[in-house]
Amino acid sequence: MRLAGKVCIVTGAGRGIGKATAIKFAQEGARVAVCDVTPEWVDDTVREIRQTDGEAVGFIVDVRNRASIERMVKEMVAMYGRIDCLVNNAGIVRDAQLKNMTDEQFDQVIEINLKGVYNCTKAVVEAMLPQQSGVILTTSSVVGLYGNFGQTNYAASKSAVIGMTKTWARELGRSGIRANAVCPGFIQTPILSTVPERVLAAMEQKVPLGRLGKPEEIAATFAFLASDEASYINGAVIEVSGGMSL
Repeated sequence: MRLAGKVCIVTGAGRGIGKATAIKFAQEGARVAVCDVTPEWVDDTVREIRQTDGEAVGFIVDVRNRASIERMVKEMVAMYGRIDCLVNNAGIVRDAQLKNMTDEQFDQVIEINLKGVYNCTKAVVEAMLPQQSGVILTTSSVVGLYGNFGQTNYAASKSAVIGMTKTWARELGRSGIRANAVCPGFIQTPILSTVPERVLAAMEQKVPLGRLGKPEEIAATFAFLASDEASYINGAVIEVSGGMSL
């Protein structure tokens, strides 16, 4: 198991990519902090992990709230003595064309998708620096690379976390801490649940592989990047999109 004994934190782990990542990490031997704002989602993910003899601890964490983040980090360090990996995955969408977007819609996305990544990383790095090792992984998006109609706020947040990732790779690399970002394409997650079938079909047509991605495919990428097999990958931005940008 490539993550045997590693202590990993996954935010937004209640559903979608985050849930798949938490489960994959546990399957690979990690001890996982399952973090989300919705208690029942946290419980569901923890239950699934434990049903297959994985090790997981659930935390109600709002990435906008530093106190809840710091409490979770402190408890994980108290339990396991270290933190080896953080997956910044918590995120939301509040889509609208620029002419219709409200300040509230813009601010909500920036506060969670961008400031939340900053808050979590800052708290975790405090634990990683003394141990001189660690991995910071962040879920960006192809939207952060290429933009998307109706997603000014989301594109801004996902582009910005790429900039932060590259900065952290420079700042923290000499302390043995790697930082990388993953840019998923169109993935079958609850975020797409309200998208009409005709729109989903059009999305699939844009992908050379002819289908949407699976959360497990993003989780597998994160598992590799969190492992020692990726020990020389730092500051990378990896698109996992089925080739949709070709």
